Amino acid sequence: MDIKTTEAIRTQRIFYSPFKQYWIITFLSGILMGLGAEPWGVWLLPWVAFVPLWLTVIQQRGKQRLLITSAIPWAVGYYGLSLFWITGIHPMTWMGVPWWPSLIIALFCWVFIIAWGIGLTVVWVWLFSKITKVLKYKFQRKDSSELGLIFSRVLIGTALWCGLEWLWSQTPLWWSSLAYTQSYGNLAILHLGQISGPSTITAAIVAVNGLIAEGLIKNPVNHLRNSLRFYLIPIVLFIFLHGIGFFLYRQPLNDLPENAVKVGIIQGNIPNKIKLNSIGWQKAINGYTTGYQALVNQGVDVVITPETALPFLWTEQTRRNSSFYQAILQEKVLAFLGGFSQAGNRLTNSLLAINSEGKTISQYDKVNLVPLGEYIPFESILGKWINRLSPLDAHLIKGKQNQQFKTPFGQVIIGICYDSAFSRHFQKQAKNGGEWIVTASNDAHYASAMLAQHHAQDVMRSIETNRWTVRATNTGYSAIVNPKGETIWISQQDTYATYTDLIYRRTIQTLYVRWGDWLTPLLIILSGITIAFNYWQPSGYTD
Repeated sequence: MDIKTTEAIRTQRIFYSPFKQYWIITFLSGILMGLGAEPWGVWLLPWVAFVPLWLTVIQQRGKQRLLITSAIPWAVGYYGLSLFWITGIHPMTWMGVPWWPSLIIALFCWVFIIAWGIGLTVVWVWLFSKITKVLKYKFQRKDSSELGLIFSRVLIGTALWCGLEWLWSQTPLWWSSLAYTQSYGNLAILHLGQISGPSTITAAIVAVNGLIAEGLIKNPVNHLRNSLRFYLIPIVLFIFLHGIGFFLYRQPLNDLPENAVKVGIIQGNIPNKIKLNSIGWQKAINGYTTGYQALVNQGVDVVITPETALPFLWTEQTRRNSSFYQAILQEKVLAFLGGFSQAGNRLTNSLLAINSEGKTISQYDKVNLVPLGEYIPFESILGKWINRLSPLDAHLIKGKQNQQFKTPFGQVIIGICYDSAFSRHFQKQAKNGGEWIVTASNDAHYASAMLAQHHAQDVMRSIETNRWTVRATNTGYSAIVNPKGETIWISQQDTYATYTDLIYRRTIQTLYVRWGDWLTPLLIILSGITIAFNYWQPSGYTD
């Protein structure tokens, strides 16, 4: 038999192998995971949607190449569905990008973030399969060996996924933790975020899925009675975790009247296609000025505007010529204004606190900039090349870490748009004295799916830090969220709106605020101990 014939047979075996079924099943399970995220919000599905991927790793450990490729459909299903909203940046004709290049850019962004998710999933599958393959166990009783094997694999699989999510979240490109599939429908489980941030929720989801998968593996049909315990374990864990979360959710807020702040929100509703021209500027100035005056007449303490509400450099000359600035001088009420500030020869995307005298008393510069949209990664290398390919102006400079936004109404935790995806950004500010949260965003170029997910991110940040959150957006969704994660008010999309309500300053610090994500390193350490202990045991019971 010649080499070509052998290769053809091998290819045919691969193509017609049972892995086609695994690919279909894992793809569909990835879709189910994606349906847990907003705007679908079917939060119960993610508690079983990871099972097929886990089964694939355990049952097909010997086929590394096909095993790794089976992880790709799951990632395509999950990240492709949950992050499809990124294609909403098309069309960018308002920025001078022709229709077809705009479509190509949008599809490239979508494919790239899917590939980013594929990378995380493939690394998890590869590491998990390698580690479980070399584990050795020896216990006095077989039953104990089975349970020991199950708990060891669940611990290791959970630690690996949490560790990889943590690693990915340290990069500039991050959004889709498994945890956010529970926001904002499952408020009980979201309160586990007060313990160790999003990793607590992610660990819960992966662990329950792993236990269900292990139950299926250890379920001989003719011994169903003996295997019932394998199904009871994930059910009990699911109920137990939700019980803890519900207990935290039911804790009274006990906000004191003297800590109240009456806030006003302006949703300017300036479409991006006119935002940067003279028509948009005039509409923005008029809309925010009249909104500011209307809210002042309702007795607010502070008026909050969205990201780049007035989309120009806030210099002395522009201040003097701005009716919004003149309104502040006249009405004497603090305003949080979204705009641009100068930083050397670059600009920052900023939120400014302007007092009754028209002075900027605090400034926050956006820390987590959008790659390519607001800055060019490795600009010294890629800058000229990207500038030739794209007319997008991506030359902002990011703000420094540990900024403090101090106001007459306490220190405020600030996030501008993409900052919302990074939980540690809010945790650090809360630890350093932040008493309530303000997020300012402009999601005008996206559909409602992205707006819902952005709101879901801020709901998680509010619960994790135990803080009131005020969301001010350009076209929606603006909102007020209490520390329980309950949305007190939310705006309609693509409408001009003003709203006022009371929020409360809070200084209580959750475990997550105090210690950050301590659970992930703990899980990794325990996994390392488990691997070392079982690896050096004499060969006994193995799977």
